[in-house]
Amino acid sequence: MNKRFRLAAALSVVALAVAACGEAPDEEGGGGDGTSTAGGDGGGDFAACMVSDQGGINDRSFNETSYNGLVLAQEEGIIAEPKFAESQTDADYGPNVDAMVQDDCGIIVTVGFLLADATREAAEANPEERFAIVDFQYADETGAPTPIDNVKPLVFNTQEAAFLAGYASAAHSTTGIVGTWGGAKIPTVTIFMDGFYDGVQYYNEQKGAQVQVLGWDKATQEGQFVGDFANTGLARQISDNLISQGADVLHPVAGPLAESAAIAAQAAGNVAVVWADSDGFESAPDYGDVILTSVLKGMDQAVLAATQEAADDAFTNEPYIGTLENGGVGIAPFHDFDSTVTQETKDELAQIQEQIISGELTVESDAAFS
Repeated sequence: MNKRFRLAAALSVVALAVAACGEAPDEEGGGGDGTSTAGGDGGGDFAACMVSDQGGINDRSFNETSYNGLVLAQEEGIIAEPKFAESQTDADYGPNVDAMVQDDCGIIVTVGFLLADATREAAEANPEERFAIVDFQYADETGAPTPIDNVKPLVFNTQEAAFLAGYASAAHSTTGIVGTWGGAKIPTVTIFMDGFYDGVQYYNEQKGAQVQVLGWDKATQEGQFVGDFANTGLARQISDNLISQGADVLHPVAGPLAESAAIAAQAAGNVAVVWADSDGFESAPDYGDVILTSVLKGMDQAVLAATQEAADDAFTNEPYIGTLENGGVGIAPFHDFDSTVTQETKDELAQIQEQIISGELTVESDAAFS
């Protein structure tokens, strides 16, 4: 029997082979036009460029993981020097994309849902340019995809992986309360929260438990949000409030603002964090002692593949959709928490992952991609 959950999430204690890249460069060494190049000895002369969302390429999350795809391309000799422009506010998106268009890029990668309009405008105005956009697929009012000839979507069904993280969080909780919150209320954030929520509900169903989720109601699509990815004060306040209500696991879906949740967890002393996008134990080692696991998105591998495709003159606008099945999403190892997660829970997570991959268990979200 096929079990269906309206959610967003999944798993993989095995999953993603996320390459360990060095730190992204800071803005020094760039030109005076707001763009920069990363130094290195890449062997190709193909130019690849990136426009980040707010938070920049050192955000320890989705911008940095995406940028690492260009670092990999440089290391493999596909490109010479990655170029990038960091967006500080919404007003930077259009000018930054336009700057990359003027910079003779072989492919321009834009990072994040919020760059969708600027990417579309630039792509339609410059049909000879090739673009890839992370975390967005163009669609009409009914949700049907509306492809743009020269834009390749790089999207991820993170609801599958977040489902497993929610299940693991419910199993780990001793208070019977877990929490989640987001940066901006956009589909690429709420898809994590949907999956996390439903993973907890599935745990309750399987175990006869009553673990509560604070910060998100999947049925109403209402919850706790900062409103952006920059307000560290509000992010800390939301985290502290959830902890004060009894949450002993937090899943922030907010790029660099996840640090605020980790700081709150360390201060509380008995709270764990589920990171988003990258393996927080590796990308934010100062907080490894509170990171239970991470919901992973293989944005680096997707960016690498799109760059290779463009460099080989084999570019297509066919979407890349990361799933548990193709290894595009997953959950990280439990690292310092490994000894506290029972073998029973680990076995159950492996079984759930196989059920999702086989289609026996379907993890759904209104924000999912198809």
